[in-house]
Amino acid sequence: MNMAEFFEFFFFVLLSRIARLLPFGAAGVLGSFLGNAVFLLTGLRKRVTLENLARAFPGLSDREIRRIARGAFTNYAIALTEMLWSLDAEAGELKKKVRVKNAECLHAARARGKGIVLLSAHFGSWEFLLSAFRLHFDFPFYAIVQHQRNRRIDALIDASRRRFGNIMIPMGPSVREVVKALQMNNTVLMLGDQSGPKESVFIDFFGRPAATHRGAAAFSLRIGSPIIMVLLIRQGDGTYEAALEEVDSTGLDGYSEEHVVELTRRHAAVLERFIRQYPDHWLWMHKRWKHSGYFESLHSPSSSVPPVAEGV
Repeated sequence: MNMAEFFEFFFFVLLSRIARLLPFGAAGVLGSFLGNAVFLLTGLRKRVTLENLARAFPGLSDREIRRIARGAFTNYAIALTEMLWSLDAEAGELKKKVRVKNAECLHAARARGKGIVLLSAHFGSWEFLLSAFRLHFDFPFYAIVQHQRNRRIDALIDASRRRFGNIMIPMGPSVREVVKALQMNNTVLMLGDQSGPKESVFIDFFGRPAATHRGAAAFSLRIGSPIIMVLLIRQGDGTYEAALEEVDSTGLDGYSEEHVVELTRRHAAVLERFIRQYPDHWLWMHKRWKHSGYFESLHSPSSSVPPVAEGV
């Protein structure tokens, strides 16, 4: 461990211990304070956030854009402190913090016997989702995860994610494990809102072409697994409601590139609808449209470069 990683781990553990000494609501207040401080006192990702919001909501005033941006920073910090609070929270206490809306949607999908692609996003308190959500259902969840660069921090987060019997699948060489899990009628959670590589499916997201990971749609179409979107929506009392909605796959029987693009478009449209309703819940500081220029250059009338062919 180098010096930078040591200090990262030190401050992570310090903040974790502070959060775990506090009641749940106070941990959220701490996160709100930290998020506001970062937004007001630093330039960290602020320009990216403001530019993303201005292009996504061209009709809003600068003042309204800044209000949502500040809320997004606050949400991110609350998600962090609530995740730290939850590291060793008792199961009963953790379960009470999330109420599941439309739980029958998940049960009905599971009854089909084809597995479930449970699709979420960096929305609300997303790290809080896996452990709390698991406590509402009598089966474990598989989750595709990206490991943290700092291995000691990663070990603490990984232990929390696995605490109630969930199974982690590392991002990267995970295709075989995901297919096997779905074929055995398991539920696989993945986050599908961050930018994919240039070779990804490009779909319209807030009026701009966005490189979008094709995995959720590809798994769904190859195996016949329904895609169910799940998002945590913060309530007035600081707890969460888990909203579940199945993504419409009507007319998309069987795997084809055309169907992958269309199903990706449909699940992105569901996410966009939720973000428009709760704009401060989403991670606007991410460079979601960083490959938009590449796509536009390929499809401009003057371009002679053929579109990139995607693999399966």
